[in-house]
Amino acid sequence: MFYKDNNKYKNYISTRFIFTKFVNIASQYFQKKFITITKILKFSNIKGDLFGGITAGIVALPLALAFGVQSGMGAVAGLYGAIVLGILAAIFGGTATQISGPTGPMTVVSAAVIGTVIVLSGSVQNGMGVIIATFLLAGGFQILLGILKVGKYVKFIPYPVLSGFMSGIGAIIILYQLYPFLGHDSEKSTIDIIIHFSKPLTAMNISAVGLGGLTIVIIYLFPKITKVVPSQLVALVVVTLTAFFLKIDVPIIGDIPTGLPELKIASILSIEPSNYWLIVKFAITLAALGAIDSLLTSVIADNVTKTKHNSNRELIGQGIGNMASALIGGIPGAGATMRTVVNINAGGKTRLAGLVHGLLLVVVLFGAGKYAAHIPLCVLAGILITVGIGIIDYKGLKHLLHVPRAEAMILVIVLAITVFGDLLTAVAVGMVLASLAFMKKMSDIVSDESKISSITKFEKELPWKDEEEISDKIEDKIYIKHLDGPLFFGFTAQFQQMTQALPEVKIVIMRMEKVPYIDQSGLYALEEVILGLEKKDIVVLMTGIKEQPVDMLRKLNVVPGLIPESYLFASFRGCTKWLKHNFEESKDGFKKIIDDLHEIKKAEVSYHM
Repeated sequence: MFYKDNNKYKNYISTRFIFTKFVNIASQYFQKKFITITKILKFSNIKGDLFGGITAGIVALPLALAFGVQSGMGAVAGLYGAIVLGILAAIFGGTATQISGPTGPMTVVSAAVIGTVIVLSGSVQNGMGVIIATFLLAGGFQILLGILKVGKYVKFIPYPVLSGFMSGIGAIIILYQLYPFLGHDSEKSTIDIIIHFSKPLTAMNISAVGLGGLTIVIIYLFPKITKVVPSQLVALVVVTLTAFFLKIDVPIIGDIPTGLPELKIASILSIEPSNYWLIVKFAITLAALGAIDSLLTSVIADNVTKTKHNSNRELIGQGIGNMASALIGGIPGAGATMRTVVNINAGGKTRLAGLVHGLLLVVVLFGAGKYAAHIPLCVLAGILITVGIGIIDYKGLKHLLHVPRAEAMILVIVLAITVFGDLLTAVAVGMVLASLAFMKKMSDIVSDESKISSITKFEKELPWKDEEEISDKIEDKIYIKHLDGPLFFGFTAQFQQMTQALPEVKIVIMRMEKVPYIDQSGLYALEEVILGLEKKDIVVLMTGIKEQPVDMLRKLNVVPGLIPESYLFASFRGCTKWLKHNFEESKDGFKKIIDDLHEIKKAEVSYHM
């Protein structure tokens, strides 16, 4: 008995020791985190950050409600997204002044996710697991993009692709809000909206149209009176109060949950395996779109504040925020350009402004939910129509007839696929077309600048000054090919065509001084040209070849397999000395060169065997 009691005592001491250790470690951890957060949140600009955050929060409120309704998950989902993403992206992101939350492009994709899930499962509630998993994975992909340092590559998206994509997003937002503006529920796709548009048009709710129109008028005209109060908020409050007190019969938001949200993680456990690919596909689209949207806003913030953002950290911060938002049923978002600029103009300079913006929305969620339930859907439609109008890139569309035809076509194609197809496909197709157009242009430039020229006494001037050293005795036996620029896959056809035009010569000298790079296609084209010349017993020499091209030639055995190492010359002057010694001064110079070439190749083959 004593033995058992003694064991209990030992167990008690051991448990107490472990618990004490755990508490100490945990307290140290949270203390460190607190110190880290206090370092992140600087308080040197409290007044400006408070005013900037409050102003951005006021602007964000109507947009969060509107985007939540448009997504199909309800106004509260927009608020959850704005709060959680706004706070976490401000703390962990890479742009100090950025305000994050639901945005037009992200909401368009979120609505597509939710619409697809409703078709498959019958309701939002039944498909909640797929929706949450998609939003959660999208945030995870954004974190991965940040870890892999992909952020720096966003700047390589060509303007026609970006312009067509953003204009398409703006058009989608407008199209989806036309039905609520007329007092009806919207169709599920842009094609259906256009095909069936006559139905809401013939049965329009005049009251809804009037309230929606009044909303748009206030948004555009109120800034002419003052810009101190955001016009979207003025429109939301004024028109909602008008509809409420005059008892105008129009569809409204309805009940908005208040209090702390519930974790939605349990719904993920019921996902059918057949939905896995759907989740991954939409998550990739959201992650890519969120990255583009956020980093473009970061660039705008840099231009205004004359600072430099950390693109990879920004992606990680956005990913953390979107994952946390998904866990409580919020819609994903990104860096919001308008809210960020409003924050900066109101005095926001540090991450504290983003935190204040999120906390203000928390207060609204807990205190004003019952009032927000009376907001007419046509008012939110009016707000979003102005958002869509603002997103469209009028500059790019205005210059369609004045830019190169290929770029104009890319913009139109991306816009059309964005509106009527898939957003990720639109960007992918645009990038491929833009790359092909770029390669075509570059190949044309390189083709124009590259020359095949003989050296004869009838020419008025020599291509390059140092070629004057070649003797008149051999100049009609030699052709010099000037290569200017990289040898890549877009140049191969022109390269081969130029060499086929060569007349009867003994030696071709390829001047490689201006070739910085050769890719695999260019190398194979070069190899084919050299083989064709060798069949005609034409000797190929190279001068001034740089490090990357010569490494490629050696790795694929073009050197010494086709061209001996001794036929590569560091300078053209060295090549002319070799020609003088082996070709010009010997009666049977060329026969000797051919014989030596065969002997060198035999020696190379026996060496490698």
